[in-house]
Amino acid sequence: MERLRQRADFLAAASGTKVPAAAFVLQARERGDSGGARVGFTVSKKVGNAVERNRVRRRLREVVRRSPENRMRSGYDYVLIGRRAALALPFERITDDFAGALRRLHNARKPGEARTR
Repeated sequence: MERLRQRADFLAAASGTKVPAAAFVLQARERGDSGGARVGFTVSKKVGNAVERNRVRRRLREVVRRSPENRMRSGYDYVLIGRRAALALPFERITDDFAGALRRLHNARKPGEARTR
């Protein structure tokens, strides 16, 4: 897993699809190349002091690290925006939310795509 570090990459992912969860918001954007998935993490100062923000970031990094590689698609950039709830929620719940967010993200309709019944 490659990490996002450039501000431009974070801003580009912000213009993509957003999937909210209790402990985080998942943003994703298809890059258009066949490179591996890249992941970035961000936690705002609204979440708490530096210790709390780092704890949230560590928990989110571990969730992504433990998720099976086949869940994240190559050619995508993912950004997880941490929320304060990530401090109190059980780790298994955050893991399940991440898997569900990826499923919702990749099963969502593309803009302009017809709805089937």
